Amino acid sequence: MIRMDEHYRRPDWVRRMNYMGDSVLGAHHLVSLDPEPLIERAQAATGLADFGDFDGDWRGRLERLVEEIERTARLHLVGRLMTRQEILRGLISRLLLTRRHRKHAAIARERIEAPIVIAGPARSGTTILHELLWLDPEARCPLGYEALLPAPPASFAGELHAQVAECEQEFWSDVQPEFAAIHELASRLPMECIAIHQPAFSGYHWSMAADIPGFEPDFPAAMAYHRAVLQSLQHGAPRRTWVLKTPVYLMMLDLLYTTYPDAVVVVTHRDPIKTLPSGLSTLGAVRWLRSDHVDLDAMSAFGSGLLLLNLMQRERDGTLPGRTFHLQFADLMRDPIGAMERLYDGIGRPFQAVHADRIRDYLAHKPKGKFGAHKYTAEDWGLDPAQIRRDLAPYMEYYGVPRED
Repeated sequence: MIRMDEHYRRPDWVRRMNYMGDSVLGAHHLVSLDPEPLIERAQAATGLADFGDFDGDWRGRLERLVEEIERTARLHLVGRLMTRQEILRGLISRLLLTRRHRKHAAIARERIEAPIVIAGPARSGTTILHELLWLDPEARCPLGYEALLPAPPASFAGELHAQVAECEQEFWSDVQPEFAAIHELASRLPMECIAIHQPAFSGYHWSMAADIPGFEPDFPAAMAYHRAVLQSLQHGAPRRTWVLKTPVYLMMLDLLYTTYPDAVVVVTHRDPIKTLPSGLSTLGAVRWLRSDHVDLDAMSAFGSGLLLLNLMQRERDGTLPGRTFHLQFADLMRDPIGAMERLYDGIGRPFQAVHADRIRDYLAHKPKGKFGAHKYTAEDWGLDPAQIRRDLAPYMEYYGVPRED
C-alpha cells in the first residue's frame, strides 16, 4: 500500500482545520455541497436567474456529481471548502456568461478558427510549450483569470479580476506547498482547458480532483461550454489564433475535431518512464489536496499508457482525424527555438523573429525548479519500470521517443 503522507506533508493549519471537521463527526456537518442552496446563492449573489443552455442538462450533472462526491470521495473539511467554492464559482460564472451571450447575440456567431491544440501526456512539455506558443504576437491563450471567470461582473474592474483568481490558484499551494513544484498556477499564465470545462459540471477536473469512479465526464457537454467561453472571450477582441491545452484531449480527439474542425493538434512525446509516474504523482497530489483517503493502488491504472498506444494505432491505421504534428520533449528542451521553428513550419505558420526574441527572454527569466523539484520514480508510485518498457516499446519505436534512463 502506497501512503500519500510518505510523499507530501500537511501544513499545520490544514491539519487543524480538518480536525475541526472531525470534532463534529464529519466535515459534511460544517460544509454542505447540496446543489439547490448553492444554485439559490449564485442567483442571489448576481441577481441573475438564467444559467444558459450551452451544454444540455447541467443541473442533472451537478446533482450526480455531488451525489458521487458524497458517496465515495471522503473529502476533508478543507477539501469540502475548496469543492463548494468551485461549484459556487462555476454557477456564478455560468450566470454571468449567459448574461453576456444574451446581451450580445453576435457572440454565438463567433468562429473559433484553426486553434492550435496541445494534447500530449502529462509532464511531456505541454505546459512550457503552451507558454512559448503564447508568446507569439499572433496567438492567444486563455489566461488563468479568464478561465476561472470569463465574463466578470462590473465590480471586478482593473486588476481585481486577476487578483481574485490569483488567490484561488495560490490556495492550492497553500494547502499543499509541494504542488507549486508540480504545476504553477497563476492568473497571468495560460490555463489548461479543464478549468474552462468546470462550470459545465462535466469535464475531467471533477474526476481528477476527487475519487468519484461512478461519475462519467460528459465530454460533449464540456466542449460545448468551452466553445461558448472562447466565443465570449474572442468577441470584440483583436483576432488571434487560440492556443489550447490539456492532456485530456488525448481522450477525445474525435470530439475535439468535431468542435473545432480546422484545429491543428500538437502531440508532445517523452519517455513514458518519466511521464507515467509523474502524471500519477500529480493526480495523487491533486486528490490529496482534498482528502486523506487516496487510493494510489487503484489509481495506478492511469499509468497504463493505453492512450499512447491507441494514438499510435489510430495513426498507423489512418483513422486519426484532422491535422497532427508531433514534437519530442527532448528536442524542445535541447533547442527551444529550433523546435519551435520546426513546429511552425510543420503546421504552415510563419515563425517571426520577434517571437524567437520573446522566447529567449522568457526562458532567461524562468529558471527551472524555481518552486523546488518535482521528484518521482516509477517505483515510488507503484509502477514497474520493466513493465512500462515492455508495454510501451511499440509506441516509443513508432514515434522515435528517446529513452531517459
